[in-house]
Amino acid sequence: MGYLTGTMAPPDPTEERPAASGRLVQVFASASIPEGLLARGFLESEGIPVFVKGEGEGPYRMGPVYLWVPEEVEVQARLLLAEVRARADAEDAEAAEVEEPEDA
Repeated sequence: MGYLTGTMAPPDPTEERPAASGRLVQVFASASIPEGLLARGFLESEGIPVFVKGEGEGPYRMGPVYLWVPEEVEVQARLLLAEVRARADAEDAEAAEVEEPEDA
């Protein structure tokens, strides 16, 4: 579902999709709602349908977020999430290497 529009882009009719088994698998868990929603948006932007479980209701949304995808796209979803994690880890390592200027 689009963040700003509240609608999903129509599926590409030329793209072949495997038959859905109806079975969902958990591919991501986070204690942080913003992190979970970012992961959801990333997967959806790659054309992967995502089901969210565990997001709290009401004005004080708290609690873990679990992302579930159809079994047929599990490998693709896990690879995409691993790629994002690797990039983030590399950026963190690079930032840690940058030395702060010494006070004169």
